Amino acid sequence: MSSIMKGTTDNGLLVPAPDEDSAPFWEFATRGELRIQACAGCGRLRFPPRPCCPRCQSFAVEWRRMSGRGRIWSFVLPHPPLLPAYAEHAPYNVVVVELADAPLIRLVGNVVAAPDAPPDSVDPARLCIGAPVRVVFAELTEGVTVPCWLLERP
Repeated sequence: MSSIMKGTTDNGLLVPAPDEDSAPFWEFATRGELRIQACAGCGRLRFPPRPCCPRCQSFAVEWRRMSGRGRIWSFVLPHPPLLPAYAEHAPYNVVVVELADAPLIRLVGNVVAAPDAPPDSVDPARLCIGAPVRVVFAELTEGVTVPCWLLERP
């Protein structure tokens, strides 16, 4: 995921700015698929996406479909002052999820009660390191879909 943001939605939420390497990640997310970039030479998974494999220096790329299951590796609960669009949801969670089928790959997102729920829809007391989660996809604005996470055991 690129950390550079191209702007905001109509409601002020930040949206990702795909670059040449990360564009397939976002295209798959729009289709409801969690795929991670892999080296077509040595098979090593890598995230964030980049043009060259750090292991074998190959530029050959493939995108592997993941199960969408993981566990909370870390989390924070941001409190105001924040960007105005996020302040109304505070405190909300931001989690780092370690993928079950690729433990060295970690993605950042929110644990939500449902794909269309806001980032403050889960009681922070329910979050803990190691909690199992599964991916869902939320459309922030037309054509911009991001992975979010549901707790596996409500």
